[in-house]
Amino acid sequence: MEIYKDLNSKATKEFEKLLNSKLSKIKIEEGKVVEGTITKITDKFIFLFVEGLKSEPVVDINELKNLNIIEKVKEGSKISVFLEKIEDKNGDVIVSATKAQKIKGWHQLEKAFDSNEPIMGKITSKCKGGVIVEHVDSGSLMFCPGSQISDKPLKDISHLMNEPQKFALIKLDKIRGNACVSRRQIISSSKKEDKSKIIEKYKVGDVIKDAVVKGYSSFGCFFGVNNGELDVLVHLQEISYSRINHPDEVFNIGEKHNLLVISVDKEKLQVGCSIKQLSPDPFEHISNYELNKLYKVKVVKITDYGCFCELEPGLSTLLHSSELSWTKKNVSAKKLFRIGDTISCIITEIDKAKRRVAISYRLAKENPYQLLEKKYPVGSEVEGKIFNINEYAIYINIPEFDIDVFLHSNDLSYLGKPEEELKKYRKGDSLKVKILEIKKDEQKVRVGLKQTQPDPLDFFKNKNINDIITVKVISSDNKGLLVKPEGAEKLSILIRKSQIAVNSTDARPSRFVGEERIDAAISELSLEKRKISLSIKLLEELQNKEAVSKFSSPLSGKNLPFSSLSDKLKKNKENSEE
Repeated sequence: MEIYKDLNSKATKEFEKLLNSKLSKIKIEEGKVVEGTITKITDKFIFLFVEGLKSEPVVDINELKNLNIIEKVKEGSKISVFLEKIEDKNGDVIVSATKAQKIKGWHQLEKAFDSNEPIMGKITSKCKGGVIVEHVDSGSLMFCPGSQISDKPLKDISHLMNEPQKFALIKLDKIRGNACVSRRQIISSSKKEDKSKIIEKYKVGDVIKDAVVKGYSSFGCFFGVNNGELDVLVHLQEISYSRINHPDEVFNIGEKHNLLVISVDKEKLQVGCSIKQLSPDPFEHISNYELNKLYKVKVVKITDYGCFCELEPGLSTLLHSSELSWTKKNVSAKKLFRIGDTISCIITEIDKAKRRVAISYRLAKENPYQLLEKKYPVGSEVEGKIFNINEYAIYINIPEFDIDVFLHSNDLSYLGKPEEELKKYRKGDSLKVKILEIKKDEQKVRVGLKQTQPDPLDFFKNKNINDIITVKVISSDNKGLLVKPEGAEKLSILIRKSQIAVNSTDARPSRFVGEERIDAAISELSLEKRKISLSIKLLEELQNKEAVSKFSSPLSGKNLPFSSLSDKLKKNKENSEE
């Protein structure tokens, strides 16, 4: 420690100079890539010597295997590692060879992006919107959008998987560490020179024969011309004189059409074509057609919502699915027609401003609801088959007219409960029903089953309140007597306990054991509300009243001199109080 006694001595100055020079060469910082020399290799680990560190960093040998550099690793060779921590809580140095390679790879990507040079990569997997590309040199992962995989749509990219190929860096986010690449740009650049020579062949006004439909989008249709040497676009507005929403309404993939060249852009290397300009505007002949008249049309395109037909070549019309059938809703045109069929339709709309013509197939046929009304007017009976049952109704198809009719559960029976009556029927059962209502405009028919049978309440049509009828006791309980009127055995009516007798001691349901024939009076009668009540008590009261009026004499108690004595006494009492 003698050297530190005099800090201004010559020896101290030399030591300070040597120490500073040594430390200035070695700058060890966390978060940096450093070079390490391999000192020892075991089955699991590789030991490194990094100048400036107090202990040897250790790298897992599996990490180098994953990086495919294990074969190059030998004692004395150098590798790059990323210094994560100079010293952790255990005093060990933490390094990563994988992170070091990724950082170096990112620097390579930055250099390639700045110099606009292609890089080598391979597609490793698919993801939402595109594929993941791995940088061959560094293993860095990059994203390639689906639109940038090729210069033409590819349904299958299995032949491109894990194959080293060139990619162009189109976006590099240094802050987030994201990279976006394009294979299409590499392909297009190699074809650009050849494509410019091909474009020079075409001039405005040329007619291209037998161009093949390759694909379409919302703005137009793409055609391959001259055996695929060039793809051209026919814009949506140049497809047809008629208004269309999408090219698939008119074209099918693989079809051949003649095209007229209407524009050539040598800078963008694009050729624009037209189909409609090859023929005169068919709307010039629209005056030859009239509304609500029958015409023959040709089916040229079938869609999910209907089909497109031609009144004449180039003059397209829309036959919507709602105009296909009188009786079926959401019927598919694919089940009725084929492309090329000739059918009869009625023109329902001609809009010259929008260049639109609408037609109807169902109007060309007689309305089956009118035919039904003519043959089976309201009140007639018709037979059909059940095709559907829900919790409140039955739906029946009338095969003669292919019309579906509605049978509500309330119209199944006069007496049974609707929900129980529904359980008696199954799909496929035949029923004879009565037509209750026909709405031609709304295409609705309502029918009833109970209306085909006599109403049990008709027994009471000529009856009135206080009329006496004979009934048969079916059973008795605490509520009263269940009886059936003679002549209307299908009816079951409850005589309440309070209506069994005038005398409350006789109003006992247990007096009756069943099968007795007794008389009862009608106490309540409303055929509209379908409400009927019977009473034995009322019958007794009526009989007593009749007996009193029939057998009373002039000398009965009401006519005796003292019969009004209580009234006179009461009156005298009131006068005295006043």
